[in-house]
Amino acid sequence: MTMYIYSLNFKVRDYECDLQGIVNNANYQHYTEHTRHEFLRSRGVSFAELHERGIDAVVAGMQMRFKTPLRSGDEFVSKLGLKKEGIKYVFVQDLYRLPDMRPVFKSTVEAVCLVNGRLSQCPELDLIVPDPHVTTPAK
Repeated sequence: MTMYIYSLNFKVRDYECDLQGIVNNANYQHYTEHTRHEFLRSRGVSFAELHERGIDAVVAGMQMRFKTPLRSGDEFVSKLGLKKEGIKYVFVQDLYRLPDMRPVFKSTVEAVCLVNGRLSQCPELDLIVPDPHVTTPAK
């Protein structure tokens, strides 16, 4: 079971839907990316400031599973869990429709850091990875 450490609410906008009236698949990546950025910002980490110092966190891989389609006006919550595996930061990101909490989208995003163009550790991100032995509720 995933231990979520952050959550962010959304509402589907008309222009995010395709001709079938459901959210276009590419928008799920936008939702998860926005959630990651807001999570980092909530922990005092700025992508812009990291970049200015030559540190770039980049997505190395992503696994996605679509469960239930979202439609215009649907409200949903994006939940995020984070762990570190070697040099990778693994974000578990799941979307749930509100208010019934029906699973919408499940994803795992693997990110790595490039420091001055070279694969490296990132102390700023290491500080925000939760201790797997301590349980904390999602914010």
